[in-house]
Amino acid sequence: MHVVRHLPEPKRPRGTGASRRGFLRRALAAGGAAAVAPVVIPSSALGLDGAVPPSERIIVGGIGIGRRGEYDLGCFLEQPDVQFVAVCDVKQERRSAVKQIVDKHHGTPDCATYREADELLGRDDIDAVLIATGPNWHGAMAMAAAKAGKDVYCEKPCTKNIVESLILLDTMRRCGTIFQAGTQRRNLPHFAFACELARTGRLGTMKRVYAHPAGMTAKTSGWLPEEPAPDPAVADWDAYLGPAAWRPFNSGTLKDGFNFEKGGGLVGGGVLEWGSHCVDLCQWAVNDCPPPVEYDPPRDGEIVTRYADGVELVFREKGWIPLGSCPVRFEGDAGWVEAGDSGKLVLSSPALLAGRTVEEIGGYPATFHVRDFLDCVRTRSQPKGNAEAAARAHIACHAANIAIFLGRTVRFDNATNRFLDDDEANRLRSEALREPWRI
Repeated sequence: MHVVRHLPEPKRPRGTGASRRGFLRRALAAGGAAAVAPVVIPSSALGLDGAVPPSERIIVGGIGIGRRGEYDLGCFLEQPDVQFVAVCDVKQERRSAVKQIVDKHHGTPDCATYREADELLGRDDIDAVLIATGPNWHGAMAMAAAKAGKDVYCEKPCTKNIVESLILLDTMRRCGTIFQAGTQRRNLPHFAFACELARTGRLGTMKRVYAHPAGMTAKTSGWLPEEPAPDPAVADWDAYLGPAAWRPFNSGTLKDGFNFEKGGGLVGGGVLEWGSHCVDLCQWAVNDCPPPVEYDPPRDGEIVTRYADGVELVFREKGWIPLGSCPVRFEGDAGWVEAGDSGKLVLSSPALLAGRTVEEIGGYPATFHVRDFLDCVRTRSQPKGNAEAAARAHIACHAANIAIFLGRTVRFDNATNRFLDDDEANRLRSEALREPWRI
């Protein structure tokens, strides 16, 4: 798939199901010859028995549906107004597995399979795409989809470096794309309430926000030993690598795509992978302001970063109240709140609840986040994990990784999106893409 081929195209109205209506018209016309060849149309195809009629369905395709993607797929299929019609994957076994899931759900054999993303993105009937490839492809594929006129639900980490984050945001704005990063905790009530307390001043003047990074290392990706490459029809190694630097085939790299090429070639650690969830919530707590301007390297299990107004964003491994994975904590001069994936909150004072009951939903389900995305596809409003929010949270994570990798403090200018007086850090803002891929 050559990303360079995609250019912005005129968009048709989302969720219209135009080609499917045409199919129904043809089917109904054929019914006029029922005495010769009867046509049986399921009641669901006509919007009966409580089903959403074709004219109201959002037509969705999937690109790179692996372990996490299959979970996301299930969240999409739960929505009554979704018609999933196609899957693209570099692995034949994943194409077949996803087709089987989709066909069983819809009760048809119609889910198309593609090895080349160009073919899926070239379909006029598809309104939106789920992108759950390995992180190496997230940003480039999201931009290709936007230029092809599709709305995008993209798993995170959404970008590999700072510059790609900026280009992603610019592309989504220019194409008018509804973009939802897979930061599903924005649509869970207890996290939303914690962020509301910080944003609305209920905690007083904010002093610091804490994110759990799930690791504080950063290193460059390497090459595993070469193995015989499979037939491209079975597993397309060249397409799997995409814009990443070429390396010989290795089955381990192919199998563990989630841990391949995260963040400008800097891999491992967790500041970008799990940490981006927590940093995203911290960004929301400070009104999605521009990222911090100063990043210290790790000291005593913490990375301290500072926003322009002096508020600190602290990456912290230990010292958390046991509230589940992905904990965050927001501290002001009048109170604090801490939350995690258990669905529970701990507050400095019961008065912060102000008589409200906050629903506890544990386990960080993505269903609410997918529904938010689909609603915004219809209304053309911005979802919770929109491109601007995603870009700023990812830039903060990339900059923190650069401070880790260099082992010293770096300072970032949000006006120029460059590090101050630091050529070495600025070289890590971006990376060359392998020919012939472009963004």
